Amino acid sequence: MRRSLIGRAWPNVVAVVLFVFFAFPVYWMISTAFKPTKDIASSTPVFIPFDATLDHFKTAVNVPKFWTYTANSFIVTVLAVVMSLVIATLASFAIARMKFRGRKTFVLVIMAAQMAPWEVMTIAVYLISRDNGMLNSLVPLTAFYMMMVLPFTIWTLRGFIAAVPKELEESAMVDGCTRTQAFVKVIFPLLAPGLMSTSLFGFITAWNEFPLVLIVNKTDGQTLPLWLSSFQTAFGNDWGATMAASTLFALPVLILFVFLQRKAVGGLTDGAVKG
Repeated sequence: MRRSLIGRAWPNVVAVVLFVFFAFPVYWMISTAFKPTKDIASSTPVFIPFDATLDHFKTAVNVPKFWTYTANSFIVTVLAVVMSLVIATLASFAIARMKFRGRKTFVLVIMAAQMAPWEVMTIAVYLISRDNGMLNSLVPLTAFYMMMVLPFTIWTLRGFIAAVPKELEESAMVDGCTRTQAFVKVIFPLLAPGLMSTSLFGFITAWNEFPLVLIVNKTDGQTLPLWLSSFQTAFGNDWGATMAASTLFALPVLILFVFLQRKAVGGLTDGAVKG
């Protein structure tokens, strides 16, 4: 019995240790954001900010053009995610349901694009943007972010579409639906878990991107990742403002994760067949 208890307990112990290991940096970031400067500079670590303050958050949001950078981040991220979902849904349906010449090659190209480091394309994107007068514009950022998340989105949605029984689509077509109507009314509603997970991945990827916006946009086209670097000066780092800014930067991703997690609960084919 003792061995049985130990066998059941050790996975929980490992899970708790891993949770603390990964959660502690996040806690330290948030707690530091509320600490007064004297506690941050103290040689003795202060784990609980009893003298909590919002001064660092005020410093963070009072940076010039903060709201412009925030709007830019939301615009390019949301547009990139929506465009990638539209293109990927159609492409993944073609890969999962249709037979055409070059299908396997197309899948291999998608996998290769997913594995390629996107940083190698920053110079090419800069040259294209410069030659077409699109520097300091949100257009190249949106297009580049869409290309970053598109291969993963296609590959993931392909698996979700392949998991939907073909009989559901065929039954809808027998009842008088065209193939497009069968896709919209039968298959697309069942893709909710896949759309949620790929949307979250795409949002995080585009939201956190830093190298390209540093090269392409220098003025009003900047996004929040560059805003995070504004607290590093020649006189040192303002760690309180940096942690406050990092907390605010992570907040939209956390809210999106909580929202999508609730919406994604449920079986893949729950309610697919009625009557």
